[in-house]
Amino acid sequence: MIKNEKIKASEVHVTGLNGEDLGIMSTKEALTLAKQLKVDLICTSLMSSPPPCRLIGSGQAKQEALQEKQQTRKREQAPKIKELRLTPQIEDHDLETKRQQAQRILQAGDAVLLVVKISGKEGAKAKELLEDLLKELSPYGRKQTGIQLSGKQAAVQVNPV
Repeated sequence: MIKNEKIKASEVHVTGLNGEDLGIMSTKEALTLAKQLKVDLICTSLMSSPPPCRLIGSGQAKQEALQEKQQTRKREQAPKIKELRLTPQIEDHDLETKRQQAQRILQAGDAVLLVVKISGKEGAKAKELLEDLLKELSPYGRKQTGIQLSGKQAAVQVNPV
């Protein structure tokens, strides 16, 4: 972010404090205007000619830069996968608690791996339990793959919408 006297262009396209378009003017005029209003002249992009600049209060410019940096860092991070374990004999209240946990995780932007531990012939019951949970969580996330039954567990990953 280039500001004030560090802007080397001869002309700039200036946007005012409230977003109003002040048009194209020489850099000296824009700096004079910024000093009169006791604000900073910030160059938002060097790729166009004349470069677009904004008049921003000095503290606000630093805050915007910090927020932008945090947003890009947040976007770069891959969503975490959080695992929730269940059993086919789960009580209704416990199932509701797990559903709420999954909903909170999905709303926070992370993926949920729902795992049902099975033994013996509980595979069908586990699959039915996961299908019901997927229907309830459909406004918050979509399943990545189908329900996978393997040996001692049934699992499905739900990614946030």
